[in-house]
Amino acid sequence: MKIICCIRVCVPSLLSLFFIAHAFGQSIGVPVSPLGEGPWILDTAEQHKIRVSVVARGLSHPWAIAFLPDENILVTERPGRLRLIRDGVLDSLPISGTPNVRTDGNGGLMDVAVHPEFSENGLIYLTYTKPMGNGWGAPALAVGQLVGHVLTDLRDLVVTEAYEGNSGLNGRVAFGSDGKVYMSTGGRVGDAAQDPMSLRGKVLRLEDDGTMPADNPFLNRFNYRPEIYTLGHRNTLGLMLHPNTGEMWQHENGPNGGDEINILSPGGNYGWPIVSFGRFYSGERVNDNPVREGLESPLLVWLPAIAASGIAVYTGDQFPAWKGNVFIGSLRMGGIPGTGHLQRIVFNERTEEMRREIMLTELNRRIREVREGPDGFLYLLTDEESDGALLMIEPAI
Repeated sequence: MKIICCIRVCVPSLLSLFFIAHAFGQSIGVPVSPLGEGPWILDTAEQHKIRVSVVARGLSHPWAIAFLPDENILVTERPGRLRLIRDGVLDSLPISGTPNVRTDGNGGLMDVAVHPEFSENGLIYLTYTKPMGNGWGAPALAVGQLVGHVLTDLRDLVVTEAYEGNSGLNGRVAFGSDGKVYMSTGGRVGDAAQDPMSLRGKVLRLEDDGTMPADNPFLNRFNYRPEIYTLGHRNTLGLMLHPNTGEMWQHENGPNGGDEINILSPGGNYGWPIVSFGRFYSGERVNDNPVREGLESPLLVWLPAIAASGIAVYTGDQFPAWKGNVFIGSLRMGGIPGTGHLQRIVFNERTEEMRREIMLTELNRRIREVREGPDGFLYLLTDEESDGALLMIEPAI
């Protein structure tokens, strides 16, 4: 099922907000030097000494990581390229067959996911901004078969509403424990996140071929799109299957505060823009009461915002002190450029937050993605225009 419609929006870009905010004074931000060669030996609160090294660099706005069964790594670049890192070396030739993308605003090629049965079917899933003409774009989910260095038989499974302006409202794609495909869409614009006939501001649930699961929560509900699994989301930049609980976890960016982690429940409404712990970029509260009966409250919030991006739960044996911890990338903290980092969150057995650690502040990088590799090490992407890097964290023995 596919419906394409159009929404005209006027939202200021981050760049315009920057100039408005600083028209009468010096610009705000921490100076960021080029990333060195590394490796860097850093101390942490519980695991203590770690080594951070560069696996690959020279990437343009890298956005997502996916590991293939042979442990080679797929990396998306926002300008529309899908790259392969084979045996620790970045292939100079991008994988061909990827979709054409609209890169205006923050649009482009976003997430990548590997089908659980990739060894048999070779299927790769991509989220991207689909060009719709006249400068408009629509968040979309596509699937294709990876054959050698070519993505073949690419087709769209979902194309959401088209819009003008900042196009950085695409989201993540992940497989659930039920084998279904979950896709997040941004809902920053107006009340789209609460509109049950809009696919914006939602997490969608599909069969791996794009058809509707028979047990979707709104499948036979009047005036609801059947793809919707949850609603009331702003901009989702983290979506994953929790490897220990089997739940779908999601996190989203608030405006100037109010980033949050949610555990998704079928049919749940997570509140945006009716409720939020955040403030608008002007400093004004989104609303006076951040909770309301009938709306789901977040598991965890960030005040100020950290521009959360990427999420992973550590399950390996390389870092025993981090077992079960949640790792979140940060693009910047408190609205200050140059303050990107990695956060580690410790929960108790009741999924109650115990403590947080801010890590890798020495590097001053925008951390776009974090994943645990098959080798038990952590892998990160730094978001830069021409020298984005894939970093690896391992114990410093």
